[in-house]
Amino acid sequence: MRRDLPFEEISPWVQVPEDRCEALDGDRAADVVVIGAGYTGLSTALSLRAEGADVAVLEQDFAGAGASGRNAGHLTPTIGKDLPTLLRLFGRERAAALVRFADQAVEFTEALIEKHGIACDYVPSGNVLAAVHEKHERRLRRAADTAADLGGQVRFLSAAEMRERGLPASFHCGVLEERGGTLDPGRYVMGLRRAARDAGVRLFEGTRVLELSDTARVRVRSDRGSVTADVAVLATNAYTPALGWKRATVMPLRVALFETEPLDASQRAALGWRGREGIYTSHELLESYRLTAHGTLVGGAKVVRNAWGGALPRAYDPGAFRILERAFRERFPELGELPVRRFWGGWIGLTLDFLPVLGAAGSHHNVHYGIGYAGHGVAQATLMGAMLADRIRGREHSCEAALARSERSWPPEPVRWLASRLLNRALSIIDARTDRQVRRRQRRALRGPPRELTSLP
Repeated sequence: MRRDLPFEEISPWVQVPEDRCEALDGDRAADVVVIGAGYTGLSTALSLRAEGADVAVLEQDFAGAGASGRNAGHLTPTIGKDLPTLLRLFGRERAAALVRFADQAVEFTEALIEKHGIACDYVPSGNVLAAVHEKHERRLRRAADTAADLGGQVRFLSAAEMRERGLPASFHCGVLEERGGTLDPGRYVMGLRRAARDAGVRLFEGTRVLELSDTARVRVRSDRGSVTADVAVLATNAYTPALGWKRATVMPLRVALFETEPLDASQRAALGWRGREGIYTSHELLESYRLTAHGTLVGGAKVVRNAWGGALPRAYDPGAFRILERAFRERFPELGELPVRRFWGGWIGLTLDFLPVLGAAGSHHNVHYGIGYAGHGVAQATLMGAMLADRIRGREHSCEAALARSERSWPPEPVRWLASRLLNRALSIIDARTDRQVRRRQRRALRGPPRELTSLP
């Protein structure tokens, strides 16, 4: 396949660890077997191991090679599609509980970073949901009011307040999520990997799961061995349908991302952005942007793709990459021709109501799962690990009730394929109209005010 754009097979955040663990070889037993060594799996293993459980974690590549090492690194209390929608769907009490869940997810992640001394360049700067056109101001004011009314730590930023904070000029107004910030997702997941191994978790990398049996004692089989345990945990998010589980619950979507070359001093000065807040836009299909500790700019989203039957869409998508780069150029004219160093792709798991699900499957209810983070998995997947551990130990986590609901199923193929493509197309058209309006406004600004006509003699 010809690749005429700089493409990273996984992401710039992670690489194969020098101490890569050996693959599973032979038949073994454990108290709990966890499938997937991302945020959910490692957090679950750490929580269980703290209570003395014998935990085996199986990872098809290496810890962090999946979505946990591919995302943009926004630690955010965002929950659901948007809070007004949550309020309409679930009512005030449940919506407020979901806000508390999202806030607690951020707090739990921050505490885990501190507890295990994970050096992941975390900046607790908050994140800003920003409008690129003034027509979205009313919507953002309503979202901020709703969030504050439900107990969220958010506030609306006017255009003047955005400028006072030094946020880039392309972003008109916004909603500041005061909790959270940005981090290096690769260093974070590798920190969890180290902590899990230090705690005695048995990690098997390079181990692709071929079968998970639905039996009283589960048996997870790979090509070279197996693990038998009382309980299994599916910590596979967007990868879950490929295992033959929860096909109707979660749909894998591919998101594209990019990273620029480092900004020089003049570009950094022209840009401002001194607080390094994460930014994501109020488009229907949002754009995300953040600065990194090594002076680059990372952005992504804007274009999402799904594949037939719950398969993972391919990571390499030059059409999506070009759309992303065009959006980046339009949002950051201060950076001139700053080169894009590389593109990559990652996957998110989306449920029909944009909320994560926590539950137990199988005829013996011993296959536990926490999936469907809708792109907000840095915080939510981390807390989900503690929630899964509590369920396995027969306890109910304080946030479990917020997620308790009947799981909604995606329609079967070909309806799912057609509906998702039509919806994606409709949302893209809405966003394209907004972007055209922004370009017209920018052209008018460049031309300046109309000249006054001189009086005729």
